[in-house]
Amino acid sequence: MVYMLLAEGFEEIEVVAPLDLLRRAGIDASTAALTNDLLIQGGHGITVKADITLGQIDFEAMEMLILPGGGGGVDSIANSKAAMDLILRAYQADKTIAANCAAPSLLAKLDILDGRRVICHPTVADEVSAGGGKIQHELPAVCDNNLITGKSAGYAIEFGLEMVAFLRNSEAAEKLRRAICP
Repeated sequence: MVYMLLAEGFEEIEVVAPLDLLRRAGIDASTAALTNDLLIQGGHGITVKADITLGQIDFEAMEMLILPGGGGGVDSIANSKAAMDLILRAYQADKTIAANCAAPSLLAKLDILDGRRVICHPTVADEVSAGGGKIQHELPAVCDNNLITGKSAGYAIEFGLEMVAFLRNSEAAEKLRRAICP
């Protein structure tokens, strides 16, 4: 099971595009709202209805935790003790964590980058580097063992395909790429 956190102010493209790709690939993926309100407004005024709340996440069944970017969404996650505890718990249990755009800064705040290869939005690059991430500036998405990171909203499809490749295989990701970009 894959869970994507939805927090007020999230970057809409970074939620919809990867979630669509995961589901097209037959991966069981759900969105989880940080609050009890399932209707979460993105940073550009688009409201998305989450599938479940943070408290309903089945931690044992979780394979991957996805953290979309968007300054407001990342700030909302950072200000949620329950969300930050979940991220840390996922890391400690060796679950896969995927973070896009500004969201790798959350991993830096938790001091869990451990010298791993990452990519992030340039506005948080200094923070991510200071937190132990080795930034791969030239790549749109990076997979380093069980950590997947993406550069920005403009690379949301690459980020989604990187997760499909990780959860399925590179052939499944390439087949999906060809299906959406013939």
